[in-house]
Amino acid sequence: MRAVIQRVTRASVTVAGDVVGQIDRPGLLALVGATHDDGPEQVATIARKIAELRILRDERSAVDVGAPVLVVSQFTLYGDARKGRRPTWSAAAPGPVAEPLVDAVVEDLRSRGLEVATGLFGADMAVELVNDGPVTILLDA
Repeated sequence: MRAVIQRVTRASVTVAGDVVGQIDRPGLLALVGATHDDGPEQVATIARKIAELRILRDERSAVDVGAPVLVVSQFTLYGDARKGRRPTWSAAAPGPVAEPLVDAVVEDLRSRGLEVATGLFGADMAVELVNDGPVTILLDA
């Protein structure tokens, strides 16, 4: 699994004009993608990193301060543009594989007591955020 984590002051996801997920206070936006051979071990690693990464103010983690997390599935994290001008998405897991993995990350974060909002898997989403810092971290599991 792969995630891009951004420290935000607020973030939201809109689908077809409706806000489907949002956080209105400082926390994290986690863009999460899965590849073909990901499973429970990768879910646990990514969720732990998202929850415990000390990138909030005063070197605190989301778990330390009870910060909310907005999780948005993003298969394009596995885009490969090393050749030519058109990326290939062949490393990204197909929806039936990726969706349960992203859902498992969300459930793992919630089991840690975190408030978690989400986007809508497979939808054309508009993601708005205010990056705080800016702080952006790439995680691989």
